[in-house]
Amino acid sequence: MASPEEIRTKIEELEAEMASADFWSDKDRAQGKIRELQDLKNELEGAGKYDKGGAVMTIFSGAGGDDAEDFSAMLMQMYLKLFDKKKWGYKIVHQNENDHGGYRNITLDIDGKSAYGILKNESGVHRLVRVSPFNANEKRHTSFSMVEVIPKFEKPDEVKIPPEDLKVELSRSSGPGGQNVNKRETAVRLVHIPTNLAVHVESERSQAQNKEKALLMLEAKLYKLLEEERKAKEKGMYISKTTQIEWGNQIRSYVLHPYKMVKDHRTNVETSQVEKVLNGDLDEFLEAEKNL
Repeated sequence: MASPEEIRTKIEELEAEMASADFWSDKDRAQGKIRELQDLKNELEGAGKYDKGGAVMTIFSGAGGDDAEDFSAMLMQMYLKLFDKKKWGYKIVHQNENDHGGYRNITLDIDGKSAYGILKNESGVHRLVRVSPFNANEKRHTSFSMVEVIPKFEKPDEVKIPPEDLKVELSRSSGPGGQNVNKRETAVRLVHIPTNLAVHVESERSQAQNKEKALLMLEAKLYKLLEEERKAKEKGMYISKTTQIEWGNQIRSYVLHPYKMVKDHRTNVETSQVEKVLNGDLDEFLEAEKNL
């Protein structure tokens, strides 16, 4: 394995090569060099080791009531269509659905090559502006949902949570699985006491399996938080452990009225083809996110 000094030297060489006038004369070779540079930067930062694996995505509804919960369902459908395009498998780990088909929150376990690396920068607050279908006066309404993406851990080495830092809550599973499953307290919610991070799993048949999966997810959440704190510290920045799902924190806006526009506020990528985006055509946004 190359040392950090060797990686930095290679990065400098590639960046110098990219600055040359004829760099784009061979487009395929140039794109290969760009991918190599990104891989080296990920390796240097240390967060890149899970980029080629699966991911766990949770969508939380924020300010906006029924509209926000409906927006969470829209985001879920958008991502499911993206997963289908990429031929990734997925499974619902936990869902809290309202009476209108919206979601207060929903968690998906995603199996696919580089799923975490591709999706990790989708994490953040998403904002929807439209005429509310829940408002009789047909007024424009703004609602918010938050997307959280963490790596799918198998056997993490970086993070181990001592038992005294865990709070375990048991409840009946609400998802599919038959009457026998629903009659027993198989669903598990784990809370990491020092940070108040929490996960809820009900997709497995036994309480023990749900607890094991919940612990892996909680370790992944803690790992991502620690990585974000480390990167922020290196840049002399501060990050909050909690993000308010409301105005001012959004990473992307989906405007359906009075005009149509999807805009990412970090990369400035935007398009008026809202229907294509909501049908899972996110490649332009995902590609730009690689440089974040």
